[in-house]
Amino acid sequence: MNTTTIDGEKIERLRKLDGVLRTEIRGQNQVLPRVVSVVQRGEFSLTKPGRPRGSFLLLGPTGVGKTETVVVLTRQIFGAEKLFRFDMSEFQTQESLGLLLGAKLGETGYLGAMRERAAEGSLLFDEAEKAHPRVLDIMLQLLDAARITVATGETLDFSGFYIWLTSNIGSAELMSLQHSNDATLERHVLSRAQQALRPEIFARITEKLVFNRLSYEHQLEIAEKFLSREVEFLTSRGHKLELDKTVLPFLVRKGFHPKLGARPMRDATEKLVGDAVAGALLANGRAEGCLMADNASDRLKIE
Repeated sequence: MNTTTIDGEKIERLRKLDGVLRTEIRGQNQVLPRVVSVVQRGEFSLTKPGRPRGSFLLLGPTGVGKTETVVVLTRQIFGAEKLFRFDMSEFQTQESLGLLLGAKLGETGYLGAMRERAAEGSLLFDEAEKAHPRVLDIMLQLLDAARITVATGETLDFSGFYIWLTSNIGSAELMSLQHSNDATLERHVLSRAQQALRPEIFARITEKLVFNRLSYEHQLEIAEKFLSREVEFLTSRGHKLELDKTVLPFLVRKGFHPKLGARPMRDATEKLVGDAVAGALLANGRAEGCLMADNASDRLKIE
């Protein structure tokens, strides 16, 4: 693909990519420009032939935006259906290689079936360090030559894809070393990842990115993002809510988990706000007024 084949619509999506990522992914502005840079070069075919359009290793604790970055970016550039995700904790045995490539002659496996559906997009390998060494060989082939031979004997071309590896390597230290600065933490996590992943894999990845712990201010931002969407949805249903200043801290307390990060925040927000609206409808037949935290009952209510 060359620049003349990129239509105006995709160029506009590329222009907006940085802003979209910053809106959706909070507290990680140190890594997002590096992601955008790789993708812009990849979409304009400024990467070497016979390689993926770009490759990434995303490191950091659970629930800080690693997977969400891949989801948002893929949706913006290709559409949500072009994200293909593999949980490497399910590929810890040599037999699992057959799932990816086909277990017997004539089968194409998950990768073959996926390649039939799309010629471009994102391949996401979650918790990459858990994969069996033979499965890691497949990752290495994708990173090196973007070509895989499946059980049918056919060699498939993956040069239209971005390869994403996520890992929690070093995240326990990242959470416990509270008083270290970001640069020190990044060096520590990258060093741990280099030890845990094979050197040849580590060397072939375009960008190794360490996602920060989420500060309380960023937790509030994430809660505000989900709350505003929920209020917008409820407004479209005819429920008019004002927001008390107690709501966001309450949502952070309920929706942020020390080990899971902000991952539970979306569901917690929908449940807590939804319960408050349902309670008001049952009591008064309408849900209008000020949404606030009721610490006595440990829930949100509408006054």
